[in-house]
Amino acid sequence: MTAERVNPPELSPPAGFSHAVVATGSRLVFLAGQTALDPDGKVVGDTLPEQFTRALTNLLAALRAAGGTPADLARVTVYATDVAAYRTHAREIGAAWRELAGRDYPAMAVVEVVRLWDEEALVELDGFAVLP
Repeated sequence: MTAERVNPPELSPPAGFSHAVVATGSRLVFLAGQTALDPDGKVVGDTLPEQFTRALTNLLAALRAAGGTPADLARVTVYATDVAAYRTHAREIGAAWRELAGRDYPAMAVVEVVRLWDEEALVELDGFAVLP
């Protein structure tokens, strides 16, 4: 895949995301929502950064199983039960992202939701990738 990250100067500078991603490839991978579930189906992590790290790890595991890498991500949506807490922990969450996925940021959005499927879950990530 080739991916061009587009961040026009007339928009505010992005931090931890790209305003647009132009992706060229031959395979689309749609990634289901991932929370902080362990292999036994239990939510792990007491804090938002811990759960974010596990949810991202799960999302990337699904992507790798489909033949992709973090650089292939074109779009990720983050669903958080508390956006204020997400903003408070943005530095830790950003560090987890960079450690696991690098600095080739996809187009992203953070959406506050009342709750997630797994009641203990604080965050869920889904997205899609374009593979060569």
